[in-house]
Amino acid sequence: MEFCPTCGNMLQYELPHMGRPSRFFCPTCPYVCHLENKVKIKRRQHLVKKEIEPVFNKEDMKMGGSETDARCPSCSHGRALFSQVQIRSADEPATTFYQCLKCEKMWRED
Repeated sequence: MEFCPTCGNMLQYELPHMGRPSRFFCPTCPYVCHLENKVKIKRRQHLVKKEIEPVFNKEDMKMGGSETDARCPSCSHGRALFSQVQIRSADEPATTFYQCLKCEKMWRED
């Protein structure tokens, strides 16, 4: 990623067209940076993906969940543990997490 030295916005890339070389340009101000035909990569950095951490795990649900009447989508059992968490902005409704008491499948309803 390259950033505009004038205004700090992220530069956009434009392919070469009709004899004009490829270039980076700023969508906000008139800054343009023309690129040579052979661009050398100065540094290649491989990104490492982080492991996804669940919002709730089964132990959390067993310790803090309350029982309710809810139909499991997997085994159709009628009872489940539930817990509500505000995972989006405050003006959005809370997300309800369920865990079936029979097969221990977890699901959520937004």
